[in-house]
This record gives sequence, C-alpha cells and structure tokens, in this order.
Amino acid sequence: MNIPFRPLAIGLVTVAFSALLFQRAQAGGSHYFAPVGDPVVKEECGSCHLAFPPSMLPASSWQRMMGDLKNHFGDDASVDPATARRITDYLLANAGDAGGRRYGDKLLRGTSTTNAPLRITELRKWVREHREVPAWEWKHQDVRTKANCVACHAAAERGYYED
Repeated sequence: MNIPFRPLAIGLVTVAFSALLFQRAQAGGSHYFAPVGDPVVKEECGSCHLAFPPSMLPASSWQRMMGDLKNHFGDDASVDPATARRITDYLLANAGDAGGRRYGDKLLRGTSTTNAPLRITELRKWVREHREVPAWEWKHQDVRTKANCVACHAAAERGYYED
C-alpha cells in the first residue's frame, strides 16, 4: 500500500497551525484578561463598578487595596472580615504576577510589582494604549471616568478589551 505522506504532512501542519491561530484568537491575544470567576468577588466588587480582572494588577496592589476598603477611591467599600478574606485570597491567587500571569504579563511589563499603582489606569501600558483618546471623551456623559471600561470596550465583562 502506497500512502501519500506529503499531502498528509501538509494537512497535519495546516491543522496544527490553524489550531494555534484559533487558540490565540479565542484567548483575545494581548487584550484578553480572564474575567472574575468567583461569584462573591463578582457580586461585591461588581455592585459598584466592573469587577476588574485580577490579572490587571500585581498582588501587592490588590493587597494594599483590600487593606484599606474604608477609603476605596473616596468611598467606603468595607465588607465583613470573612468576605474580605475570600476576595483578597481570590485577587492574590489570580493577580498579574501570580496565577493570572498568562494574561497580565504584557499589561504589567515595566511595572514594579512591589510598588505598583492601585489604579489600573496608571499602569504604563494602559496609559500608552489610551494616549490617543482625547480629553473630552473621558468627560463624555457615557464615560465619565477612565475606570469605566465598558463604555468603550463592550465585551469587557467577558474579559475582552479590544478597541
């Protein structure tokens, strides 16, 4: 029996290459950040704003933020100690320099993980990605703040932050 190896090899290479491309497209490339998967974190954080993917900040930022919930960007976001512990554990386990490294590496590149800002909007990569957005757009009634990702990124709640 004479098996045509060349077409078979080309077919296998094509399938493998397509699978790699599909996986990359499905993951959203460098604009995908795994959304919050814990229902308690999603409920507590998402009740006031988008529950930001933990991979967008390093563990040290989440630790500092959770340590001062009485002064959460001008609001009191205090929760009971058990809930605070659960949220903190989840954020730290999935932070950009921990379990969420696969997603947060590019966003956190060049950022000191021990002295990172508390605001995602202060990260160098975030500033660079948004530098062409005019000042008036941030003040638009549908946007109002740089932290309102869903105003421009319709799929942000699912982790996709493409333009």
